[in-house]
Amino acid sequence: MRVTRPQIDALASAIAEAQAADRPADMVLHRFFRAHPELGGRDRAVVAEGLFAWLRRRRSLESAAGTRNARLLALAVLVRDQNHSVRELEGLVSEKDVAWLREFKGRSPDADPAVQHDVPDWLWEKLAAAGDEERSAMTRAWLQPAPLDLRINPVSADRDAIVAELAAAGIAAQPTPHSPLGLRVNGRPAINRLPAFTRGDIEVQDEGSQLLGLLTHPKRNSMVVDFCAGAGGKTLLLGALMRNTGRVYAFDTSEKRLANLKPRLARSGLSNIHPQLIAHENDARIKRLAGKIDTVLIDAPCSGLGTLRRNPDLKWRQTPESITDLAAKQRSILASASRLPKPGGRIVYATCSVLPEENETVVNDFLGQHPEYRLVPASETAQKLGWDIDAGDFLHLSPHRQGCDAFFAAVLERRTEVPV
Repeated sequence: MRVTRPQIDALASAIAEAQAADRPADMVLHRFFRAHPELGGRDRAVVAEGLFAWLRRRRSLESAAGTRNARLLALAVLVRDQNHSVRELEGLVSEKDVAWLREFKGRSPDADPAVQHDVPDWLWEKLAAAGDEERSAMTRAWLQPAPLDLRINPVSADRDAIVAELAAAGIAAQPTPHSPLGLRVNGRPAINRLPAFTRGDIEVQDEGSQLLGLLTHPKRNSMVVDFCAGAGGKTLLLGALMRNTGRVYAFDTSEKRLANLKPRLARSGLSNIHPQLIAHENDARIKRLAGKIDTVLIDAPCSGLGTLRRNPDLKWRQTPESITDLAAKQRSILASASRLPKPGGRIVYATCSVLPEENETVVNDFLGQHPEYRLVPASETAQKLGWDIDAGDFLHLSPHRQGCDAFFAAVLERRTEVPV
């Protein structure tokens, strides 16, 4: 579909606002669209797709363009990433811009590998531990938009029936490769308008996030804590996996995030979920449950680098210093949560990061300081669940291997007897 002059102008303005803002890209877009109510649905799609394309390829685009001028970068995105021809843009932009675009098409970005893979130098260096082939595959995968994944509510819905219902609404969906509850949807339909959504039979949830909930493997009538519940995507999955029995405590320090859980909880029909606002990881509510919990899920606050297909701005907003701060917070959260499980109870520690200092290092340091816990190989639960995933001691998920967001998870079990 041809682009229009107002769409070009709007994309340039959105890029300029994102350049000046220290906020998540989705927040920048939300404010931009509120400030420009004249933009229609197609206009907004062009702006959103263009802005995220620029964020994904920001470094190589700016290197080839030789400028940070927002208007020229908008034109570069349209030609290089969105496949609009220079001829198509003639008459919509100035002759000077057309001449610049013709020259730009012949340019290449700097040969530096971090530039060509569109990541900052510090992140390229940190990823070296994974090996050259893995690092290149991972960063290339981050340059592609993420698919739209759904999760069915196993208490109320059947996956095949939902596929048929979506097809009747003109929406094509296929079962996800690994999660038995997941569907991958073609395109970007308005899911929240579907009857299946409003009656709580489906939720938007990446397959990797679904697999984390499944790895927790909660039993019916058990006591479970989602320690960093957020808006509750995994909380709802845990409650459904328990078939609406037992109790799931949804802890979070943000009242706003827990408020976002309420309408989702109402749609789900679950009554075994209990949101709990806590002041910090050492809140009295946590102490009261010490030694009583069967399973704890910690989806720890992290850099979010595993979600760069969805949130490409994170690679430009995170820093080595922020990673250090996050790792300290993760250690504190894990130590506090470790008081909750009863003997034989388990913790699933997880992040959507690919960096060892947020993952294996945090877990290994914890085990060195807490002999009452042992590492349970993630492969044990993966095999029990019948996953076709090569898990070892830890679970590693990635977009170039499993097609989902990148996640890390470790299963820790409280010993019934502490070794001497």
